[in-house]
Amino acid sequence: MSVNLVRYTTDGGAAWGVVTGEGDLVVPLPAEYVTTAEVLGEGAKLARTLAAATDAAVRLPLARLRLLPPVPGARIVCQGANYRSHMIESGMNPERSYNMLFTKSTASLAGPDDDIIRPAQVRLLDYEVELGIVLGRPVTRSVTVNDANLADYVGGFVVANDVSARDIQLPQGQWYKGKSYPTFGPVGPYLCVPDPDEVARWRDLRLTLSVNGVTRQDSLAGDMVFGPAATLTELSGLEHLEVGDLLLTGTPGGVALRPPSALVQRAAALLPEARRWELFIKNQARSRAYLQPGDRIVASIRTCDGALDLGTQHNTVR
Repeated sequence: MSVNLVRYTTDGGAAWGVVTGEGDLVVPLPAEYVTTAEVLGEGAKLARTLAAATDAAVRLPLARLRLLPPVPGARIVCQGANYRSHMIESGMNPERSYNMLFTKSTASLAGPDDDIIRPAQVRLLDYEVELGIVLGRPVTRSVTVNDANLADYVGGFVVANDVSARDIQLPQGQWYKGKSYPTFGPVGPYLCVPDPDEVARWRDLRLTLSVNGVTRQDSLAGDMVFGPAATLTELSGLEHLEVGDLLLTGTPGGVALRPPSALVQRAAALLPEARRWELFIKNQARSRAYLQPGDRIVASIRTCDGALDLGTQHNTVR
């Protein structure tokens, strides 16, 4: 069975623990693990033993811990518009033949309960719940990943929110910049370490996100156009990835961003580019779907039977 690990603050820095009981207690791991790679090795083995034990000397209330992102220092590679539902609402063709890839700054990483800070110059702040895949094997050459060997490359699953400043990302063509401000990458709470035979259930994971109690996104990961195996195969020809690096696999439909109507697009095509983007931002800003200070975001990923449960994020926009 899978085990859920958490990384949290202590007086001496950061520590790792394994979630036990009914999901409300944490047994600390006795060793110090600096990197995700270390905890995915010996740490995960020890965590399985501790999770099964009934005589742990120390059990900490999970609710009292300040949780940190369970992927410290991870390099982040992202897939854009990778769900059929998101592509359709964005006016894109789900049958397109290319996988949209980009990176996001490590500095954007935030904890699962941290505030999301909207920069003063950003008006169109959007959310994107995403299934994160934590690398369990280094990728240093071209490889072919398929359903049969995918488990060799998946060290864990995490909940992620690819927070996006649309008025930076789109008019400037700056995907990295528009998605990399500090706090724009809440990750966790859990680093869910599955058994090898559970990795194939990634398609059964349901992603949900609500804003102020209203559901905005709700989809199975199986709606992806380019699955993890195909994406890791393609990335292996482009990047060197290490154990603990993070692949964000795209978001379902339901984001705040909506393309202008065909009539508006035809009219805007007659205007200078700067004026077109000015009108785009003005029209998008009328939508109440974009995040505002005080908004409360709740995001979770789990299978319907609870066998894989990546936990729930609670973030407030400031």
